[in-house]
Amino acid sequence: MNRLLATAVSTAAAALLVAGGAASASAAEPTDDATTKLCSSLTELKADNAKLRELDPATATKDQIEEAHKAVQDDWTTVAKSTAQFKAAHKEAIKNATKDVKKTYDGLPGDTTGAEALTKLTPNLQNLDEAVANAQTGLKCG
Repeated sequence: MNRLLATAVSTAAAALLVAGGAASASAAEPTDDATTKLCSSLTELKADNAKLRELDPATATKDQIEEAHKAVQDDWTTVAKSTAQFKAAHKEAIKNATKDVKKTYDGLPGDTTGAEALTKLTPNLQNLDEAVANAQTGLKCG
């Protein structure tokens, strides 16, 4: 009887641990469709920002930089249109970081080399990456 009770207690404890783990895992994931879409859009923004940051300054052409920059701007447009609950501070930080990338990019002279462009864009791209990461953490994106 004691062994049966001990088994029942340990089984119940294990079930509680599993349930608690499942609750924690689900708490870390977005809770509604709008938040899920926003998390997906932020992930895409972060990925395109990384592609732009990772272009090789020695070989990147201005066209490659322009294409990657356009992807980042398009992603921001998608994020900005999101209807999910999104802390104003996070949205504003991403908006400002994206504007800084655009401003720097738009200010590049026509004869700018890939290396020069990436050197000028890198600080803004790093700020954008941090802003997106902070928003993803705040939204508990998986």
